[in-house]
Amino acid sequence: MSVDVIDELEAGELSVEFEGEEPEAVLEWAIELFAPRIALSTAFQIDGVAALDMAYAIYPEIRVFSVDTGRLPEGTFELIEQLRERYPEMQLELLSPNPVHLQRMVARKGPNLFYESVENRFLCCNVRKVQPLTRHLATLDAWITGLRRDQWATRTNIRKVEIDHDHGAIVKLNPLAEWTEEEVWDYVRERDLPSHPLYDRGYSSIGCAPCTRALEPGEPSRAGRWWWETNAPKECGIHCAIETGGFEHELHALLSEDERG
Repeated sequence: MSVDVIDELEAGELSVEFEGEEPEAVLEWAIELFAPRIALSTAFQIDGVAALDMAYAIYPEIRVFSVDTGRLPEGTFELIEQLRERYPEMQLELLSPNPVHLQRMVARKGPNLFYESVENRFLCCNVRKVQPLTRHLATLDAWITGLRRDQWATRTNIRKVEIDHDHGAIVKLNPLAEWTEEEVWDYVRERDLPSHPLYDRGYSSIGCAPCTRALEPGEPSRAGRWWWETNAPKECGIHCAIETGGFEHELHALLSEDERG
């Protein structure tokens, strides 16, 4: 299936058509069109688990991938095992950072470089998460996310069907875009789906262990991510392009050594 099946105009028209429809409608359409070169991306938060449950009901052999950054909390792996038991036919793949790039970064910056500056945090996210994801998306025609508009300011305008120009203009599907956090939790409870154990400890958005904390009363849902930063986006670069001169210079230095090598 060629990626030019859907262009920007058609993606916009489809988003309007699917607005107000249940997430399953988007998934049924996308899986019929793109399988097997479609996959669901999840960090094993409630949104991804809900989307996985829906997709599995439509297409049990659904390809599912996640990035094992090397710094995930143990509870993430406990949940993965629960999901593997519940969805035995899903095709799960855990992606890993390039070990050479990771070794170079840690040697130069230290293992906890992300606490030192926003640029260092962007660098760490890119090496551990964005680069593995980008390599994997190059093998697909479409990918499914658990993004919702109410998660953070940078996500308020997401559409259910998009052209992902940051990843080779493949189709990006956000079937839960209209849902609220409460609606997702209602679905998870009604279906008795497993969820990450950190939710019971006050976490709302879960990523790498050093970069995630429980929420304080009244804080927004992503306040527990990179909480030590000021006026920086609560994003890692997977779902929106992040550009800063310092970060890009450091990343280029890490990657370009392969070319000189």
